[in-house]
Amino acid sequence: MSSPNRRALIVMPAFNEQASVGDVVREVQQKLPGVTVLVVDDGSADATTQVATEAGALVATLPFNLGVGGAMRVGFRYALENGFDAVVQVDSDGQHDPAGVPALLAGLDSADLVLGARFAGEGDYAVRGPRQWAMKLLAAVLSRTAGTKLTDTTSGFKASGPRAIALFAEHYPAEYLGDTIEALVIASRSGLSVAQVPVAMRPRAGGVPSHNPLKAATYLGRAALALVFAFIRPKSTYRVGGSV
Repeated sequence: MSSPNRRALIVMPAFNEQASVGDVVREVQQKLPGVTVLVVDDGSADATTQVATEAGALVATLPFNLGVGGAMRVGFRYALENGFDAVVQVDSDGQHDPAGVPALLAGLDSADLVLGARFAGEGDYAVRGPRQWAMKLLAAVLSRTAGTKLTDTTSGFKASGPRAIALFAEHYPAEYLGDTIEALVIASRSGLSVAQVPVAMRPRAGGVPSHNPLKAATYLGRAALALVFAFIRPKSTYRVGGSV
């Protein structure tokens, strides 16, 4: 299916993002006219649901915080049940520029899962210290697993095609970093093809960052653990009734 005819669902996980989610929804609608936006309010204690609804998004409100992976699984299930053949994850904090979505969707013409890579020639996004070391290690290991060169394996800006939607609706991981690292392992070990396209990232438009210097210092260890857990799970865990 060519990308202009693809029915895409934009899924935006949101946890206490009332300061930014409305503007992000409106920007998505402006840059991608006619697209459907689903905000998954991941147990927020603020007005995220109200602000997203008033901006024109569909909203799924979770009773408690599940993390990005749990919120995205809701989005994949909604897409599967409502006939969407592409899901694009867009952060509700404004870091992901919706102008990059068409490139992600175009990548689905030849791949099942397309990552928006921050370190592939677009923008000036940079990381340092333990996070940089972890990202380089993960890129090396997961490039081998996916059978293609990947430079940004922890990017949350990505597009999933029909086979990935069917798989992730049942098996999208909710653990810390699972929605990035383990999701790639699941996709690759299930026979899905993975690709990346260069994208630019922006600073947060509002809200509170999900990491701080202390978390950055432990990022390398957590990333390594996430990678280990991803590989020790049997491949049969990820099969979905022969659909992938």
